[in-house]
Amino acid sequence: LSYWPLMMPLSAWLLLLVGAAPLVSVSVGSRAPNASLPLVLWHGMGDSCCNPLSMGSIKKMVEEDVPGIYVLSLMIGKSVVQDTENGFFMDVNEQVSFACNQLSKDPELQSGYNAMGFSQGGQFLRAVAQRCPSPPMRNLISVGGQQQGVYGLPRCPGESSHICDWIRKMLNSGAYSDFVQKHLVQAQYWHDPLNGDLYKEKSLFLADINQERGINETYKKNLMSLNKFVMVKFLQDSVVDPVDTEWFGFLKPGQAEETETLQDSVIYKEDRLGLAEMDKAGKLVFLATEGDHLQFTRAWFDENLLPYLH
Repeated sequence: LSYWPLMMPLSAWLLLLVGAAPLVSVSVGSRAPNASLPLVLWHGMGDSCCNPLSMGSIKKMVEEDVPGIYVLSLMIGKSVVQDTENGFFMDVNEQVSFACNQLSKDPELQSGYNAMGFSQGGQFLRAVAQRCPSPPMRNLISVGGQQQGVYGLPRCPGESSHICDWIRKMLNSGAYSDFVQKHLVQAQYWHDPLNGDLYKEKSLFLADINQERGINETYKKNLMSLNKFVMVKFLQDSVVDPVDTEWFGFLKPGQAEETETLQDSVIYKEDRLGLAEMDKAGKLVFLATEGDHLQFTRAWFDENLLPYLH
C-alpha cells in the first residue's frame, strides 16, 4: 500500500474528492466484551477522512484485518472538502477541540480506543491524548508524525501548486507572526532551532503540547497513561524535515545542521512530558521502514502495526 494521494498534485486530489461518492455511515452496534478496541484515524496534510484511495483504503484494510472492529476516520469540518482545507488553514487547537468533541459523543468509544495518526495527524492525536483523557486513548500510533515539528518544507502535496508556494512564502517570511500562526496549520508546528525563544513565545500549538513554556502536569499524566506510544519513521522521507522528528528527535538548539535523538533532548532529560519514564517502562516503540513519506506495504503494516490494534 502506498499512501500516495499525499504525493498527488493538489488540484488532482481535490477534483477526486469532489467527485467521490458520499461517505456511507454504518452502525456496528454495541461492541462485544472481547472484541478489539475501536480505532480512531486522523489523516495528514492535503488529505481527508474519507478519500477511498487513502484513508478510506486504510479503514477498509483494518476492517478486513480485524473483523468487527469499529473504525472512525475523523472529519474536521462538515464536508470532505472542508476537512481537506482545514488541514491547511484551521487553527490546530480548534481542530483538536473539534476532534475531542466528536470522540466524547461517540458511544462506541466510551470504554477506550486506539488511535493512529498519519503525518501531522500524529502530533494532533498526541494533543488529543494530552488534553482529552475521556474517552481514554490506549495506544497511540504516529505514522510519520512530526512530534518535534519541522524546520523546512522540502515537498508538500502539489509541488507545482500555488498553495505550496504560498505556504513556503509564509513560513519563510514570518512563521511566528500572529497572522500566520493563526491561519496556517504548518506554522503552528514550525520549530526554528535558530530562534528558540521566539518559537517558545509565539508557537500556538507545538510549544504548548511539548511543554516548552512550562510544565502542565495534566498533559504529562494523560500522556503517561497510554499503554504504548508507537512512532514510525520513513527512512527515505522527502517530505518531513528533519526526519528525526518522526522519532521525537530534532535539530540541536542554536544551529540547523546536527540532529539529536529524543533521549539526548531537554524534553527527555528533564522529562517534561513523561517520555523518559514511559521509555523506561517499555511504553515507547520506535519503528522504521524503507520508503518515502507514508509509503508502506500491507505486509509491513500487518506485521508491525496490527499488533497494537488488538
